[in-house]
Amino acid sequence: MEHNEDLKKYISSEKKVLSVKGISILLLLGIIFWLSARGSELSFSELSKGLPNMLDYLNRMYPPNLAYAPKVIWPMIQTIEVAIWGTTLAIICAIPLGFLAARNIAPLPIIFWLSRAVLNFFRAINEIIFGLLFVSAVGLGPFPGVLAIAVHAAGMLGKFFAEAIENVDRGPIEALEATGSNRIQVIVYAIIPQVMPQFIAYCLYRFEVSVRAAAVLGVVGAGGIGFELVTNMRLFEFQNLVIILLTIYITVVGIDYMTTRLRAKII
Repeated sequence: MEHNEDLKKYISSEKKVLSVKGISILLLLGIIFWLSARGSELSFSELSKGLPNMLDYLNRMYPPNLAYAPKVIWPMIQTIEVAIWGTTLAIICAIPLGFLAARNIAPLPIIFWLSRAVLNFFRAINEIIFGLLFVSAVGLGPFPGVLAIAVHAAGMLGKFFAEAIENVDRGPIEALEATGSNRIQVIVYAIIPQVMPQFIAYCLYRFEVSVRAAAVLGVVGAGGIGFELVTNMRLFEFQNLVIILLTIYITVVGIDYMTTRLRAKII
């Protein structure tokens, strides 16, 4: 009986502690959201006042200038090409960095931390910033867009690859190590077969993101359909603008559908 009473008291005290912690966390979150709303000048009343201006902007896009449609085909193709090469270069960089940034197979702690730092740097800076840097380095055109996507995407893919490697099943690794296999053999025969489906899925997903990023990079002079987008916005050619937006939407939806089907077959 005494044991049961002690247990009930313990459970009751734990519930009180949890309830106090829960209330404290909710209060802290409330303060953070309130301060964030003030700092970001969040105002739905201002949004409602500006809705007529948005509707007027959309109204100017009608009717779409269908005669302009053929002119956006090549820029859209160029945007996809930028995404293809940007993603490919990112994969080439991300695979070795991913293995070096995986805690369970990194040869030395210093290499692990340096690899993580490089991946964090690549991932922390937006493609637009890299685009501006590379435009200043190699000039206007699609090439700086390729480089911008490659660097930023390498940071994201490297992190995904490292996490996939860290979560592999230890059984095959220990079995190979028990037979005297070296590090390279363990990676090739125990780790790569486990992570390859995830690697492919991550690369396909990143390609989708790269297409959208390449469409925006034209704003900073990195070629593709983004250049057409910003040009027509500056010239107030709203009827051309809607054709560009529809082209981007159809392309992204099509690529998303194809990569989703591929991922479903791989995983």
